[in-house]
Amino acid sequence: MRPLILFLLILSTGIRAQAQQNEIPLQRDIYIDVERNAARLDSRVLSGLKPLMERRADLTNVMGYRVDSARYYYWLSEKMYKEHLLIVNEGDLRMTIDPLFNFEYGFDPGDPTEYADTNRYVSNTRGFWIRGDIGNKFSFQSMFHETQAVVPQYLFQYVRISGVMPGQGRVKLADADKLDFGWSQANISYSPVPWLNIQFGHGKHSVGHGYRSMLLSDNAINSPYLQFSALTNNKRFQYTTWSTKLMHGVKKEDRLPTGESSESLFYWYRARFNHLAINLGPAQVGLFEATLFQTIADGAVQPFDPLELNPVIGVNTLVTGFDGENKSLVGLDLRVKVTNKAYVYGQYAYDGRSAMQVGARAFDVLRKDLHLQVEWNTADRFMYMQTPAELAYMHGGQPMAHPLGTAFSEVVGIVDCGFGKYWLQAKVNVAALQQDFLGTAGGGTNLNEPDEGLPPATTETTDLQLTSIDVNASYLMNPNTNMRLIVGVMRRDEPDVPDGFQSTYVYVAFRTGLFNRYYDL
Repeated sequence: MRPLILFLLILSTGIRAQAQQNEIPLQRDIYIDVERNAARLDSRVLSGLKPLMERRADLTNVMGYRVDSARYYYWLSEKMYKEHLLIVNEGDLRMTIDPLFNFEYGFDPGDPTEYADTNRYVSNTRGFWIRGDIGNKFSFQSMFHETQAVVPQYLFQYVRISGVMPGQGRVKLADADKLDFGWSQANISYSPVPWLNIQFGHGKHSVGHGYRSMLLSDNAINSPYLQFSALTNNKRFQYTTWSTKLMHGVKKEDRLPTGESSESLFYWYRARFNHLAINLGPAQVGLFEATLFQTIADGAVQPFDPLELNPVIGVNTLVTGFDGENKSLVGLDLRVKVTNKAYVYGQYAYDGRSAMQVGARAFDVLRKDLHLQVEWNTADRFMYMQTPAELAYMHGGQPMAHPLGTAFSEVVGIVDCGFGKYWLQAKVNVAALQQDFLGTAGGGTNLNEPDEGLPPATTETTDLQLTSIDVNASYLMNPNTNMRLIVGVMRRDEPDVPDGFQSTYVYVAFRTGLFNRYYDL
């Protein structure tokens, strides 16, 4: 009887869930509005660590939170364009349930036929998203995706090498060219007092204000975490610390030598991340520290290191240094507001070598909903690498900072232009890469190799240039799940490499978008 009553309540109620302790989905379309609000000179929102909690952000006119006063007349049209699919509002419980999907079709007129018997590609993703609040202190959410896809050859080659779909999940090759993968994320969020939040979940974090991050990005797949975050009453200081369990890769050779079982554990390790955000008025400064602990050595789990529990930023690095058995990375994140609609930003990361970012972003340029962003990213050779290689700054076969890994320079330019629910976007990435095609250790260009620390003059690398262009037009149907109809073209050009790494992909998609897809690699 109880399930029947609950089901009837779901179908009958039309009340939107209220923002409490949940996080804003970590997706760029949604964060355009979040960052635009945070860019105001009088705003005290600390947005250098994402995802942001709803109660710590300014949700005014943010996608998925703005009030839609339009009349749609029919229940079906309201669900399609305005509301969550299913809504529960009973006592202290407020919950929404939505389907997630990506139905995509595209073709590449230049793809060679030896990769597949067709140059037409499809993606079929199904999933769901549940989120809710219980009272004013406790929130929860869960998300799941399952996908079968045939993708352009350059992306297929990346998956074959790494074993993972960028940012999503470990891949099973269902057929010679069909990918089968799924991934999930979830968390529970509790604030016993207004200034403190505790989270336990499986998800991602990203540090910075750029399209990329040289400190920690949402490029890699999800990982389990336990997080504590404190925000002072005047919103000047926010301190966040979290621990997690990571794994280097997801391929057969990344498994531990623990017998003949084909399902032996992957090489794993624990990590501690600390982030201190300081609001200095027009400037926001973020201090960041990551420590990856060598949990396994010589095929055996090592004794627990008490530093894994240390929440104080800087202490782990002072104790372990940059050349010890653990991996340490520290950095600085900076945003300086120029006007109410523009800011400049940058990052510096150091682990014995260095990486940098410099960028600028402007909102509502000349007209409402015309946004511009440009940034430059660079990483030295050997940056993010480690000895042993299993302790490099990676998780699940992917870099945890920039998707290109190490030894590169990149310029990114993005234009977003909205006309009500219609949007145009153009994005260009131009990168200069250093690659060690000889496969000799010591080149400093591959995170899967040990950091030999050799001078650049003693190793040989090849200089390459990668250009990635994505131009698309979309119609936003339902902002609650960023549900869009999209048509676009992506061009990947990398001279002096096999034709299979070049691509002109024309596509049309009907999708919900609650996470970022980084296929510009």
